[in-house]
Amino acid sequence: MNVLVIGNGGREHALCLGIKNSTKCENLFCMPGSDSIKEIATCVEYDVTNHQSIVDFCLNNKINLVVIGPELPLTQGLTDSLLQNSILVFGPDQKGAELEKSKQFTKDICKTLNIPSANYAVFSNYDEAIQFCKNHQYPLVIKADGLAAGKGVIICETFDEAEKAISKCFKDKAFGDAGLKIVIEEFLVGEEVSLFALVDTSGFVLPLTTAQDHKKILEGEKGLNTGGMGAYTPVPSISNEKMKQLSDQFIKPIVEYLAKEGIKYQGMFYAGLILAKEGPNLLEINVRFGDPETQAIIPLLQTDLLELLHASASGSLSDITDIHWKDKTAMTVVMASKGYPENFQKLTPIKNLQNLKLSDQEYVYHAGTKFINNEWLSNGGRVLNITCLGSDLLTIRKNIHQVIEQIEWDQGYYRKDIGWRYLSE
Repeated sequence: MNVLVIGNGGREHALCLGIKNSTKCENLFCMPGSDSIKEIATCVEYDVTNHQSIVDFCLNNKINLVVIGPELPLTQGLTDSLLQNSILVFGPDQKGAELEKSKQFTKDICKTLNIPSANYAVFSNYDEAIQFCKNHQYPLVIKADGLAAGKGVIICETFDEAEKAISKCFKDKAFGDAGLKIVIEEFLVGEEVSLFALVDTSGFVLPLTTAQDHKKILEGEKGLNTGGMGAYTPVPSISNEKMKQLSDQFIKPIVEYLAKEGIKYQGMFYAGLILAKEGPNLLEINVRFGDPETQAIIPLLQTDLLELLHASASGSLSDITDIHWKDKTAMTVVMASKGYPENFQKLTPIKNLQNLKLSDQEYVYHAGTKFINNEWLSNGGRVLNITCLGSDLLTIRKNIHQVIEQIEWDQGYYRKDIGWRYLSE
């Protein structure tokens, strides 16, 4: 099978490694890829916003499956362009991707289907949003409606904080067009869990696994929101039976609703849940593999990854009776540039990456690097993802820190408390 992966980050690095290990993979391409992905796939320098060029590449290279990593190409309708040319693709069409592009779209569906979710209000006007917040109890959650790379969620403990958050969206335009409409929600207390399921166009939903992401930049879940500073999988408190129950409650009804609206969803369905005292609630939906959750999930997978992706794209998920996993736990810790998620330096030197002593249970994924003049340099906010497998989270975390200690990067920062919710119990 000839496979094309779209993207260039740590998630795509992990996807490419997983696909490359499949016996079904003949040729692997990545667009645009990266200097690290070049080691396992043929990277193609294309403008990924030029859908016709991607279609032409697929036709010319007899691509059997396209796997879209990031959310932006999905929301821009890349799946639609590929399907119109009879090219199989893992990832929803533009209408399906609206689940991630617009928080209001998802909230409205939850309201229609009576799916538990925080009470909310939507605003496109600064003064109206301010007035709402003046007369509301705190804390409140203010979200940019559109795509904001995981950074558009602000928890406000006071009216002053809410006023600043609203100004950040409407006046400062900190999130660009994504923040010109905002969703204001009640704050729910509880443990957050990411639930992943594969979906095909027949509407078949196959629960995959659970993970727990760590969004805040600082330890103890403090500071600004990020794209994710670390994750572990599976979540110990969620049994396979519980995972199926949550999938039936939160994922299956939405997939069925979309089908009735003429939207045949396919690909990854990633539901962000909060296990509140009154019961689980839906926080958000993502329509692709999570980042950095994927970097922890894929090394645990024993079932052929490419087989799963192809089954989703071809409408044959029901043929897969079971998914097999290693009897281990996995954790990923993100190394970011100091100053992220705000101002940070690029092209800072990272030494000793080529000489790391890694066991067969340890992985280093490149999320934002360049290789110039025989030297690895940082090239983004989230730069490296260190993953380790093991029997318990505490040992795994210690092993990850030992790997990180081998990496010489003065401008690097990482959270030392990934897994703290579980380990503090």
